[in-house]
Amino acid sequence: MTNQAELLCATVQKNCDISDARNAANYTLCVYLLKMREYFRWENGYTFDEALPKEEVGDWVQDREHLWETLEEENFLPLQIDGKEFDPFDTENINAALLPKRYVYSGGIGLRATPNFFLARLESREVYSDFTMYVSADECARDLTAPPAMTQGKNVFIRRESLSWLLWEKYQEWQWHKNKNAMAKALSFYEFDKGVSYALDRMTENELEAVTLHEIGEFIASKELGDGWREMVMNLPRSRAEIMARAVKDLLADCFSTLPGLIENYNPASLHFYAANLTAMRKELFPGFQKAYQVWVDTDNLQPLKKLVATGVRHWSSVASDMLACYEKQDDVSLSKLEKIVAENPL
Repeated sequence: MTNQAELLCATVQKNCDISDARNAANYTLCVYLLKMREYFRWENGYTFDEALPKEEVGDWVQDREHLWETLEEENFLPLQIDGKEFDPFDTENINAALLPKRYVYSGGIGLRATPNFFLARLESREVYSDFTMYVSADECARDLTAPPAMTQGKNVFIRRESLSWLLWEKYQEWQWHKNKNAMAKALSFYEFDKGVSYALDRMTENELEAVTLHEIGEFIASKELGDGWREMVMNLPRSRAEIMARAVKDLLADCFSTLPGLIENYNPASLHFYAANLTAMRKELFPGFQKAYQVWVDTDNLQPLKKLVATGVRHWSSVASDMLACYEKQDDVSLSKLEKIVAENPL
């Protein structure tokens, strides 16, 4: 890494630390401790197969929390590239400057209006008619959240390394109880007896398809719903209505792209993984998926899933349109009305 790259990485990491200082407290204690443990693993270069030194982890967490206390009120830093200064949220122009150097960057707003940043080695870049897709490899700067994928405007970012960390966390969670569930079925496709890192590498490679399909679906859904939807979600307070709105768009994206792609390509490991990782809200709104999924598990018949997905595009598009119409009619938004629209329309 050149001196300029090292300085850029340090600046992006500083912005990550500032964001973490402001937002790390949003996690529940158990999730926070797990994420901090794995953040330590990433920052200190431990592999998934290596046991972490507990005392060092504890000291590191304390040091990081002390650092955050000094950063919480600081402003995000501009990025310097080839003598030019960029706003840290100017992702488009930053990536134009980084492309010849084979790096990729993202600075955007994620869940709960949390700023997310990362800088990584660029693995691939594909330009489509409506959007550009970046796939990143090794990350030199990241925050605690580290989402494995995100869509920003006409750019889609897929983070291979962050996806590996997410899969590792999911594997760890399953290890606690080893329930015979959808996650067990998904994990059975990978040879963990050959080593955790070996299995996770192969799982990451396979799940890249599902993540990519979902982000394509997110792009299509965003285009259909328009800027009004984004404005609505950003303006909703943290509430059940906001969680419902995000779930509706996720389900629309999955019916547009994720599920049709996994079914057409017949990726059973990813179908099981999808079922295992439906959030509580998406399960509540999409009970038909569990029924159709179970039919496939029991009989190998995908027709109920195919039919449900086709219906889902129309259904979730209609629910989203009704929510947006309700929101735009009100000067003072009624969260209960938005919640009612969704609650009365499960699929």
